[in-house]
Amino acid sequence: MLGLFFGKEPWFRAKRFGYGAGLPFKWQGWAVLGFYVLAMIGLALLADNDQAIPTIVTVALMLIVTGIFTVIVRNHTEGGWKWRGL
Repeated sequence: MLGLFFGKEPWFRAKRFGYGAGLPFKWQGWAVLGFYVLAMIGLALLADNDQAIPTIVTVALMLIVTGIFTVIVRNHTEGGWKWRGL
């Protein structure tokens, strides 16, 4: 099962214009995107509660999760990330 996540096949389409990735087209991409959204919502809810964890820790965790998400998406975008312009 974990082999499905560690392969190098693309999960995200390349953007037609600009730099970066578009929407996922495989279930692994949708799973990673869903996990990212749920992680951000969970961290935002923790930041909203003053007694849970300090805001600076929440922001640091959000940046770490976003960095990990960006690396995964970059490694699994078909054609890689490059400028695609007019």
